[in-house]
Amino acid sequence: MLKYYYKSIRSTKLEEQEKYQKGTWVHAENPTKDEIATLIKTHGLDEGLLADALDEDEMPRLERDGELVYIYVRAAISLPDGAFDTLPLLIVYGPESIITVSLRKLPHFAPFFSDKLEFATTQPTRLMLQILHQIAEQYDRYITITSKQIKAIRNRLRGHEIRNKDFIDFVTIEDEINEFLAALLPASATLRRLKLGRSIELHEDDTDIIEDLELSITQSIETCRSNTKSIINIRQAYSSISSNNLNRSIKILTVVTVMITLPNIFFSMYGMNIDLPFAHVDWIFGALICVIALVLVASYIILKRKQVI
Repeated sequence: MLKYYYKSIRSTKLEEQEKYQKGTWVHAENPTKDEIATLIKTHGLDEGLLADALDEDEMPRLERDGELVYIYVRAAISLPDGAFDTLPLLIVYGPESIITVSLRKLPHFAPFFSDKLEFATTQPTRLMLQILHQIAEQYDRYITITSKQIKAIRNRLRGHEIRNKDFIDFVTIEDEINEFLAALLPASATLRRLKLGRSIELHEDDTDIIEDLELSITQSIETCRSNTKSIINIRQAYSSISSNNLNRSIKILTVVTVMITLPNIFFSMYGMNIDLPFAHVDWIFGALICVIALVLVASYIILKRKQVI
């Protein structure tokens, strides 16, 4: 899908155009071969650099080809099953227009089409920065959700209500965080290159916006790292708790085994078909009970002093 949008500073609504004109925002979503050929022919895009934007594993970076600057980023998306992932997005900055190329529909563009965002396609630098701002905000929202999920699991750990499913969720969350980090770290480096002003001429206000974006992404990176540490700590804590519970169970079973075995030793001896001392007297059963009771009490005292129980 290839569309052209236009909105001037004085316009109140984003208008869709039938063809390209100066100051137009060109948006390609999962473009066909014919649409790719149109982009290359009409706007002079590099075929190889454009093909990179359609690679699902493409990482954020910045390239320059003549007057065109290719800014590759990865945008966070929500999958139907509730998990998060990232997809590549190419922003081509030109002196007269902005071109965006994505593999699928991205939620980051919704504010531009809902008339809730003040922008103008005739200001390509500001439009590019606003697109990057929407991407950074989406990361912040998704990272906040993962932080709440980790906190909920941590609270269940305190109440010993953690389940095996929680550890499966941990694997998913950890993969998502690593995916975010893999996208945010090079994106931060790309912003630093933009801030130098060598690729795109920036005004003072534009530099301030980039610094705010860089700060936002840095905070997101630190939050991701903090979440990763929390997952590791929770996993180690649960492992320690499980080991401690297992040791306690083994101790209890050992003590129960000893308590059962000691009486059996005496009763087994007097259950054999051989003559034993006092085997034919009436009071021997009561005496055995007393001896067994004394042995059990002595064993309990010894185990208690050794802190076995």
